[in-house]
Amino acid sequence: MSQQFRRPALARLSQALFVSALITLGSAQAQTVNGVILQYFDDTTSNDGQHWNRVKDAAPTWKQKGITAFWLPPAYKGSNGINDVGYAVYDLWDLGEYNQKGAVRTKYGTKGDYIAAIDAIRATGAQVYGDIVMNHKLGAEGRWGSDAFEDIRGTPVNGENRLQETGAERALRVATYFAFPGRRGADGRLQRNAFEWHWYHFDGADRAQNQPDQIYRFSGVGKFWDTDVSNEKGNYDYLLGMDVDFQHPEVRNHLKEWGAWYTREAKLDGFRIDATKHISTSYMNEWLYHVRQTTGKTNAFAVSEYWDGDINRLSGYLNSANSSANDRLSAFDVPLHYRFRDAADANGFYNMATLLNDTLVAWQPLRAVTFVDNHDTLAGRGLASPVADWFKPLAYSVILLRQSGYPAVFVGDHAGVPGKTAAHGWLIDQMLKARQFHAYGKQNDYFDHPDLVGWTREGDINHWYGHAVLLNDNRTAAGSKWMYVGAAHANQCFKDVTNALPDTICANASGWAEFRAPAGKATVWVRQGKFGVNTN
Repeated sequence: MSQQFRRPALARLSQALFVSALITLGSAQAQTVNGVILQYFDDTTSNDGQHWNRVKDAAPTWKQKGITAFWLPPAYKGSNGINDVGYAVYDLWDLGEYNQKGAVRTKYGTKGDYIAAIDAIRATGAQVYGDIVMNHKLGAEGRWGSDAFEDIRGTPVNGENRLQETGAERALRVATYFAFPGRRGADGRLQRNAFEWHWYHFDGADRAQNQPDQIYRFSGVGKFWDTDVSNEKGNYDYLLGMDVDFQHPEVRNHLKEWGAWYTREAKLDGFRIDATKHISTSYMNEWLYHVRQTTGKTNAFAVSEYWDGDINRLSGYLNSANSSANDRLSAFDVPLHYRFRDAADANGFYNMATLLNDTLVAWQPLRAVTFVDNHDTLAGRGLASPVADWFKPLAYSVILLRQSGYPAVFVGDHAGVPGKTAAHGWLIDQMLKARQFHAYGKQNDYFDHPDLVGWTREGDINHWYGHAVLLNDNRTAAGSKWMYVGAAHANQCFKDVTNALPDTICANASGWAEFRAPAGKATVWVRQGKFGVNTN
């Protein structure tokens, strides 16, 4: 297959929404032009307690590569101690400071190590995003001893329709008393914060000591699933563990107090908020507003992990979550991730012209955080939907080198995850450099062919050299496409920084050039001699 467009008059797709360099703070395009988030963990990250130290040591190098914000894993004590990635939350107030769940440190290190890593990141000028996990709690019945069980009443519900009861109300013995004995001082009082969790602070659980494992909705005054959550499974309030009741006033106040403390303590610039599909949207807005106002970080960035591949539901959620001037919440572009997965699985038979259709970055570009894979999507994980390795260079080209969206690079894709994904570090670094120095100015789109699509960036007054990107998902034949790079690049020559092709391609006197890509590859073409040069 060799597709050749020889006449500049051929129709091109309409240019995507132009995103100004003076981007509104709090939008998904972030607090810095051409910003890039690094998800700096995977659930295979070693539990040697040295992760925070590795982050500290590597921060300057990542900043030099073009990373402007670090998404760090949950830093608080998990129910599985040093083996916990952080999402099975036990104690939000223990950042690796108290002897709980078998150790003082978390999987990643001590609180002192954590703060030192954050200070090192901030010293580079990059930002720090904390992972906020509020939906559930676990560990009151952990192997290091129970805080306490409580005897209550509840009703079993259908796991596929949580509004449907499957039996009569019954007695339950549940691990809902979180007393945090390891955080108590010599006088028996809780350090940091005196709040204790009881059964009435939760809506339900999936286990009881005296009953078969299944989902139970707790009984009592005001006890029902939160209503402003996803309507999947009838009502998707319940996800796992002890499900936090966001309608309870003590819970609402406590979590806001914790959010402000954590933001100050860890000097956070923003938040990745876990499992928002299962959390009251109105409370999420209330929490964000309180934390931003209380800490003075009114422009703190926030991205929601609302996991839904349906653009109508995801966009509708964002519209609801951003219903007032004070609400500034972005979301991960899950539909785009699934398109990457589907295109990769099609093995060259995907209609690439539709790659961006019905994605968040197409519908709401200022609220889209784009990504390829993350800790949840690799094979064997909870949201397994991995993007095959052959397609990852094409996918990273899309999130890093286009005008819209705030991209998140997964450290697992960069370094590799044994048995899960190959290391793509060198190519990602090349694309990061292209984004840092070349991805500016007017964008010209060519999503007009089932195999071969591309775009160009013409550059701006400060970064005038621009680039051209060509994606070829045909795994058996090379292809080429005529694309306009701009009058400023007339008669100028380009090289492919991915090293997929050794060619030199020169634009004609009208600013058009025939760019090429090998079978199943992405090529990134920049002005010869200008790659990585940040001067006029």
